[in-house]
Parts: sequence; C-alpha cells; structure tokens
Amino acid sequence: MDVRSLFIRRSPSGPSLYTLSFWLLSVSNFLFSASFSMMIPELPAYLEKMGGREYVGLIIALFTLTAGVSRPFSGKITDTVGRVPVMAFGSIVCFVCGLLYPYLLTVWGFLTLRLIHGFSTGTKPTATSAYVADVVPANRRGEAMGMLGLFTAMGMSLGPAIGSWLATDFSMNVMFWTSSAFALMSIGILLRMPETLATTQPFRFGLLRLKKDEIFDKSAIPPFLVLLLQSFSSGVILTVISTFSASLGVTNKGLFFTVYTVASLAIRLVFSRTSDRYGRIPVLFISTIVLAFSMVLLILTDSTFLFWTAAVFYGMSWGMNSPTVTAWTADLSDEKTRGRAMATMYIALEAGIGLGALGAGWVLNHFAGEAGIDASFAVSGILALVAVVYLGWLWRKGLQQQPHQINEADEVALLDGEP
Repeated sequence: MDVRSLFIRRSPSGPSLYTLSFWLLSVSNFLFSASFSMMIPELPAYLEKMGGREYVGLIIALFTLTAGVSRPFSGKITDTVGRVPVMAFGSIVCFVCGLLYPYLLTVWGFLTLRLIHGFSTGTKPTATSAYVADVVPANRRGEAMGMLGLFTAMGMSLGPAIGSWLATDFSMNVMFWTSSAFALMSIGILLRMPETLATTQPFRFGLLRLKKDEIFDKSAIPPFLVLLLQSFSSGVILTVISTFSASLGVTNKGLFFTVYTVASLAIRLVFSRTSDRYGRIPVLFISTIVLAFSMVLLILTDSTFLFWTAAVFYGMSWGMNSPTVTAWTADLSDEKTRGRAMATMYIALEAGIGLGALGAGWVLNHFAGEAGIDASFAVSGILALVAVVYLGWLWRKGLQQQPHQINEADEVALLDGEP
C-alpha cells in the first residue's frame, strides 16, 4: 500500500492531508515534546539546590550538544534503516532519562544525564521531518509542517506549565516520572506507524562510521545559517526566562512558554499555507523581523503587560519560522538524502540554542541583575537582524527554491498510481 494514501485522502473539495495516520504522528510529537520540555523551567533551581549554580548554562548547552552531535548519525540512519526506528529511539531515550533523574543526585550525575537526554531531540525530529516530507506533496509541505508543528508547540507550551505544577504541588520526582510516562505513550503510537523509506536495511554499527560528505548536507546551507542565527534567542530564553519571570513576580516559571506557544499555535492555524503560496524566504524575512522585535520588547519590559506582549510576539515569530524553515530544507534536499538534510538543519537549531544558553549562563554569572539579562536579549536581537539581512540578500538575488507546484489533479493521479 502506498503510504501517501494514509496521509492524503480524497474529499469532495480535493485531497486532504489530515488522516488518522497524520493525527497519530502529531499526537506522538505532542507527547514527546511535552516529555522533555516539562522539566525545563524547574531544572535551574534543581541544579542550584545540588550546589551547581555556576553550571546552570550547561542544562541546555549539554542537552543541545549531544543533540547536535547525533544529528549526522541520525540523518544517515534515517536514510538507511528507516524513519520509524529513529523516531522510536528518540522517545525511548526520553523514557529512560525521565526514570533516572530522581536517582542521580550529584551535580556531575545530573549533567551527565542531561548529556544523554540530548540524544532524544537529536534523533526523533530528524526522522519525523523526513517522514512527513516523504508523504506530502511539495506544494503543501508548509501546511503539513505547520500542522504537525501545532502539536509539537502544544507539547512545548503545556509541558513547562504541567512540569511546574507537578514540581510545586507534588515533587520533582513526580514531574520526572510523568515526563517518562509521556515518552512511553509516544513510543506506543509510533509502533503502529508504517515505514515510508522505500528500501531499508537492518541496523549495524558500521552505519555509524560517517564519511565526510555524510556529516553535512550542502543543499541545506541557507536554512542552516538562518536557523543558527534565529535559534540563539531560544537558548537565551530557556536559560534566563525563569529568573526574569521571578523578578517580575510571575510565580509559575512555565507560563512564558505557555503564552508564546499559544501565540505560535494561533499563527500556525491562520497562516499554515502562507509559505506554500508566497515562498519560504518572504515568510522567514518577516518572521525574523518579528523575532528581533520581541527581543527589543523584553529589553524594555518593566511590567507583566510588556512581558506577556513580548511572549506573544516571540511565539508569533516561531509559529512562522519553524514550519517554513523545515519545508524550505525539504524543498532544497535530494529525496535520497533527505534525512541528512533535515539533520543538517537541526544541527543549526541545536548549535544556536546551545550557544545562546552558554552565553546567557556566562552573562548571568558575571553581571548582576537585569543588566546581564538585557545583554542576552540584545545579542539575540542583533543576530536575528543579521539573519534578516541575509534573507533580504537571498530574496533580492532570487536564490530561493520554490516548492514544486502540484495541482489537485496531479495529487489524485499520484494516489491512483499514475506517473
């Protein structure tokens, strides 16, 4: 059976992307993202209680380090062993780490587990993006990535709020075990998903030997550069926002994540097909300007009103950024090495987040009060503006690859098996 038919079914108005298989994959993404994100707001204080205040910046940096390092490997395995096994492996890592956090009670034990935990996001998102790109028409990738991203964003939104609630009203251990349970449910859903890679091979350790051209996909260089510059702000937000929230009297450290993700969800619902219609670069150009503006608002914030306003604009920017840059990478990639291209894009995400977290952690340890936090936001805004300039140059030069346009008649013919 053609796996595309599981995602695209006919309706009176034309082919639809939204079938049971699509929703199952989306729910798996929700559970996975909620699993690892519910810990984030509480981990800085948790590490400080262990006596590791000077290592707060490593909470995110170590996580993203292994995520980034594992990307070339996950890209190759995705293109050889299959999409589904790699997705399942990422969820399994989250499941195991959630169980182990309560038992590693030293600073170095905790940091080692954060390093291992990063393998989860270094694998599952790579395979998931390749899976979706396999089964949807090129001219609807932006829409598909946007809808899939809705569930990821909901997990990222609700996860921190749930985690803070569990840690406050119950205990940190209950939060860790709940995280593990979410990951286990994500694995259960994936076991029912059909494989989309046409030719698969059994895993063997020899596949982990990478050639030079298997580490980085040159076709993904433009999305790589843009996402690297954009994602620095994410590392900063993940590291400093809980401290910043407390300084404004916001007791639930996860609410900023909830507000910005709700804004992200709203944008995805309304503008999910925008980049399919107008091109990837114009949408990224606008969304990155919005990202820079949100950093300015955070610098100016002296009240909860401005704080929530900045969260909304920050969420709007990523609601446009994430599905668009993923669809752009798929447009530029070769079908045979799509996993590697997606891995390259995610290396940029991990590197940007890691650098942002390290930079923010260093600033917090060397500058007291709001000055350090404002400096972190300022650097994030400047890097976003650099991305705007680069995107403007690409737009002016016409160097974007537009998605191959497939009309509805073509889609129906493909589902019927016609060439």
